[in-house]
Amino acid sequence: MEAEALLPQPEPPLSAVDHLGRPASRGSSGGWPAALFIIGVEVAERFAFCGIMGNLMIYLTGPLGQSTVAAASAVNGWLGVAMLLPLLGSAVADSWLGRYRTVICASLLYILGLGMLTLSTVLAPGERAECAGKALGSAGCSTSSSAQVALFFLSVYMVAFAQGGHKPCVQAFGADQFDENDPSELASRSSFFNWWYFASYGGNSVTVSVLNYVRESVSWQLGFAIPCVAMALALAVFCLGTKTYRFPQLPSAKKMPDDSEHSPLPMPMPTGDHGATALLKLFPIWASCLIYAVVLSQWFSFFTKQASTLDRRIGTLVVPAASLQNLVNASLVIFLPICERVFVPLARKHTRTLLVSQRCKGSVSGWQFRLSW
Repeated sequence: MEAEALLPQPEPPLSAVDHLGRPASRGSSGGWPAALFIIGVEVAERFAFCGIMGNLMIYLTGPLGQSTVAAASAVNGWLGVAMLLPLLGSAVADSWLGRYRTVICASLLYILGLGMLTLSTVLAPGERAECAGKALGSAGCSTSSSAQVALFFLSVYMVAFAQGGHKPCVQAFGADQFDENDPSELASRSSFFNWWYFASYGGNSVTVSVLNYVRESVSWQLGFAIPCVAMALALAVFCLGTKTYRFPQLPSAKKMPDDSEHSPLPMPMPTGDHGATALLKLFPIWASCLIYAVVLSQWFSFFTKQASTLDRRIGTLVVPAASLQNLVNASLVIFLPICERVFVPLARKHTRTLLVSQRCKGSVSGWQFRLSW
């Protein structure tokens, strides 16, 4: 009996399959190598979405010639739809497509929407002679055509739908790469979410600022084309990592009619009222974020418009108004490493373990993780 106790215990089997539908191996699938591919596509997605969201107010009141009130209403309406659509995207992924397929489809829709958005800026006519010396948006002086405005709003709402499918799935798919039954992988998954937000918002603090400068000082066409190219490259990188991914194998999964015997992408079926019950449990967290959402809506509309009236010159450089939004990203960049390297080790030392649900009380990004699930 003592000899048996000294023998190494077998690792718990993975409840996942690889890209060929075979049982996944810990050594050749999942973990940080797979997660890095997924983080890469998320960084590009946040770059594209935040790049549009940050400068939307400036573009509507500038080249499109809308009034501040009309532009603020359009921005808040678009943001509201974009924030609600992940509920639809997660339902589609869990019930029909699966997370991997949903990320692929959402990325393709992203590329299409960003391409149409770039095209809408190309259709912008030049300033008319009668508008010289008059404010944009004044009577008879809008520099945009009805076709351009229609194409622009169709494009941004297409991007909102793409974000609704992308956001709830790519992060959950990243968490699938770490086995919760393995202690070392569980610890890595716990750290994954903090570094996820650090890469997504920290990297974009610089890139979005550069993008805003390109749009306001160089060309709106180039400023909208860059995120389109970035999403296309990110989709290619995401597909390159397919052989390293783990695909969760659910007991209630079934395959598509045209799937082969070795399909890697099981199709999860609804499991009664489990999803509705889980959603109701999140209601207190959602309700606590309502005030935050009210402030956030002003961040992208009123605050950005007010920033455009400031003296933003640093020598010969004029800082874009939308770049002031990066103060929030900067706070994430500062506090997430502190949380990961100081708060979490101290909490584990005194409590022996620190679950993700417990970290929601002290982590900057905890509530966002819970809502994404």
